[in-house]
Amino acid sequence: MFFPPFNEDSSRYERKFLVTDMYFPQIEQQVRLLPAAFHEIFYPRYINNIYLDSNELDFFYDNVSGKGSRKKARIRWYGDQSGKIEKPMLEFKVREGMLGDKISFPLKPFTFNRQFNYQNLLDVFKQSELPLWAEEVLLQLKPALLNRYKRKYFVSFDQKFRLTLDYELGYFPIGTNNNSFTGAFRSTDIIVELKYDRQFDDVAPAVTNQIPFRLTKSSKYVNGIEILHPELG
Repeated sequence: MFFPPFNEDSSRYERKFLVTDMYFPQIEQQVRLLPAAFHEIFYPRYINNIYLDSNELDFFYDNVSGKGSRKKARIRWYGDQSGKIEKPMLEFKVREGMLGDKISFPLKPFTFNRQFNYQNLLDVFKQSELPLWAEEVLLQLKPALLNRYKRKYFVSFDQKFRLTLDYELGYFPIGTNNNSFTGAFRSTDIIVELKYDRQFDDVAPAVTNQIPFRLTKSSKYVNGIEILHPELG
């Protein structure tokens, strides 16, 4: 499946920490007390994703197996989960080890509800101005998972490191036909993610070593698939 070559110049490090034994206010307090002096930016908002994968779940299995080169495709929007989605984005993510790169394309607005199906998605792709390679990749993919969570944004005092807190995680099965979105799973886990450009990797240990949470390879997509489809584990 063709993706553009990994671009190291635009890539960044993404380190995730999974927290399962603390309440959100405690975690936020720990973040604010870090020596890097993280402070909140932007405003908390809900993030919705439709993850796409092949019939054989190639992206899922590449991630589970720990493959060095991993790919991900998703449709992302902010705010309400259902209704008229005004500014959806198609995102292709490529990871090489701990480095991640992302290519994004705006999609035409669409309505997301229980009648939403794969044909609706194909119509959105056709109406959007996508490069040929992206169209060819999308023809090999289908909806595999819907998820939703709330995110808070922070940045270090020196502006070199960005940190996010993801909470109120919800995972929903989604298929190619009309969806009832029953069988949803809601998690109390909280994911802390630290992001920084490659040029700051030499000073990153001064920040990462102070974070009092467990470093993990946690992927919301993988977690969601394993939760909703335990037979794949």
